[in-house]
Amino acid sequence: MESGQVAADMKAVAKQPPDPTAVQRLSTFPYYNSLLHTTCVATMLSGGHAPNALPQTARANVNCRIFPGEDPQEVHKTLERVVNDPKVRVSIVPQLAPDGKVVPVVPVPPSPLLPEVTMAMERVLSIVWPGVPLVATMSTGATDGKYVRIAGIPTYGISCMFFDKNDNREHGKDERVGVQDFYDGVDFNYKLMKELSSSR
Repeated sequence: MESGQVAADMKAVAKQPPDPTAVQRLSTFPYYNSLLHTTCVATMLSGGHAPNALPQTARANVNCRIFPGEDPQEVHKTLERVVNDPKVRVSIVPQLAPDGKVVPVVPVPPSPLLPEVTMAMERVLSIVWPGVPLVATMSTGATDGKYVRIAGIPTYGISCMFFDKNDNREHGKDERVGVQDFYDGVDFNYKLMKELSSSR
């Protein structure tokens, strides 16, 4: 779907090993930058006990979106190295699985693109939205899919709704999707589940 240098760079980063020059060029685009490697951002800050006193303690929650297969312990060590201050403690916030157990801090592998899934998607796409290409992407966010991926179960998120690309409200208090887009997405998912469960 891309052309010129961007298309060439995408092909170059998909090779093993990825072309570092292509990675550098694509990293100038914020969206592609967030897909090419682990990103860490301070999302919550707190400190002090009164508005008229110097804070004795401060805390920052740093949210890391770890690239599939990368070791979280290495990310932790990198953060400690970047902070470079013995008075600052960097610790991993324990994450709980839906059953309440602590999730092990291990590398989470990417899911392979299984032909039986992609072919079912292609068939449903050709019926519901003829001409719309199937494009596999990696989310810049995180999902509960990591729990089953750790267990070795390939997991996919299906983007089955259209959004206004100039009206991005993700994680905002007014996050929303169009009514018709919602119902179209429900219909698409229903048809996809039927296709995936058929005896074809």
